[in-house]
Amino acid sequence: MASSVDSGEVPVPHIKVDPGLPGIIGLFEYRPETAKPLLELTEVLLRGPSTLTRGERELIAAVVSRGNECVFCASAHEAFAAAQLDGGESTAAQVADDFENAPISGKLKALLRIAALTRKDGRSVDEASVEAAKAEGASEVEIHDTVLIAAAFSMFNRYVDGLATELPDSPAAYTERARQVAEYGYVGRG
Repeated sequence: MASSVDSGEVPVPHIKVDPGLPGIIGLFEYRPETAKPLLELTEVLLRGPSTLTRGERELIAAVVSRGNECVFCASAHEAFAAAQLDGGESTAAQVADDFENAPISGKLKALLRIAALTRKDGRSVDEASVEAAKAEGASEVEIHDTVLIAAAFSMFNRYVDGLATELPDSPAAYTERARQVAEYGYVGRG
């Protein structure tokens, strides 16, 4: 069954949130007490200390969101990745479209394969995919964090789409928000 996004219909939000705050931003404003731990988790996963760059971790979130057909999250995290990657928008777009042929490391490709498996069903992550990532130089912490990012973003995607949140009026909104996230983070000011 095609989603309303696929059919060209504009979804009507299921609950009343501030229409000026699209996607998960409006949901966070609606329930700040649930937003706080979710934002803190996102901050740790995507911006905390890691051997993966912030841009690489944003790519994992973007690829998972794209696979889940969550337009808001995919667009947002592709923009967030672009703001923090060498190669910017071009690299982020190539990875989102076809990471297997994108100009990224073999390690990141192997981690994105694990993220894609996690997105479908966590039990799909098998020893072969983990060993392939290790063979490309991925550490156990990087594998752990990849699975957790994929699982968390699958939840975020379902949260955003399950409540039929609105999209920004302009694609430029993602770029502006990306600048804020790159500068201030998910729990910082901006």
